Amino acid sequence: MKLRVQLQCKNLHGYLKELSPDVLDRLYNHPATCLAVYRELPSLAKNYVMRMLFLDQPLPQAAVALWVKKDSQRDHDECVSVLAGLSLWHSRQLQGGLQGYTLNPVFKDNLRIALLGGGRAWADEGSTLGPDRHARDIESLDRYAMERWEVILHFMVGSPSAAVSQDLAQLLVQAGLMKSEAGEAPYITSAGFQFLLLDTASQLWYFTLQYLKTAQSRGMDLVEILSFLFQLSFSTLGRDYSVEGMSESLLTFLQHLREFGLVFQRKRKSRRYYPTRLAITLAAGVTTSTSCASSCSNLTSTPGSGDAGFIVVETNYRIYAYTSMSEHWELFVFHVNTKK
Repeated sequence: MKLRVQLQCKNLHGYLKELSPDVLDRLYNHPATCLAVYRELPSLAKNYVMRMLFLDQPLPQAAVALWVKKDSQRDHDECVSVLAGLSLWHSRQLQGGLQGYTLNPVFKDNLRIALLGGGRAWADEGSTLGPDRHARDIESLDRYAMERWEVILHFMVGSPSAAVSQDLAQLLVQAGLMKSEAGEAPYITSAGFQFLLLDTASQLWYFTLQYLKTAQSRGMDLVEILSFLFQLSFSTLGRDYSVEGMSESLLTFLQHLREFGLVFQRKRKSRRYYPTRLAITLAAGVTTSTSCASSCSNLTSTPGSGDAGFIVVETNYRIYAYTSMSEHWELFVFHVNTKK
């Protein structure tokens, strides 16, 4: 089958560039966000940021241009475009009419905190709650995360044993991965077929972007939940964290992350949660492509992302599907049945 729909999945920087400067400045008020954004910059852009991190005066643009050789001018221009697009630095007019660059002061201050220490803790570790009698080890967290995520995939292919919340079903429809008609259960779309054939990390990133698009319509603070996602990416796998001090909006978001398999929480009212590997790797490494399909090989590996399979079509029209993931088999059977 040739899929006509090409899923467009912006990378981390591509998504952030769409946000207004005011929203970005609010995001940059969180050290975890600044470190996550810095981590995904091109190497030359990282070099520029570090050179300016402790400067209080703007630098002339001509001086910055001398940091690279003449035959690397294209790399310099790309670096300037990336930093300006993310509002990481601004142009300033210097004395004498010259133009200069200065690092975004909000980003600069909070990146310093992230790199050198200081400021308030990003999250309260679960040790303040005492030992957890129901502590989860890394192996069980990995298993839990993939079981949760695969329920969503099974639901998309119409598996009768898979059930998701109404919020999640609605999100799948809003993302264009499923379609719902009056009086009928949601069913998978052509975009949904392509989504199922992506690796786990790409699926998660695409799905998260769709969730973020609907955050404000849900009455949630986009900056708050984005900051929390970046904070999760620096969590320690196997360590528990406290929900103390979380707003009602964040507690609701935590329940959604629980359903997606990004965090483990034994009960909805539990005072602690465990980030899973899916959450920790979510914001890492998704920076090299504007297409989910072409970014797969550049993503940090996650449980299940190494699962492979293939379909053999013989000249006598017999078709064989080889895969270790049951949702791929269900997708294959679903498609064959609908094309009979």
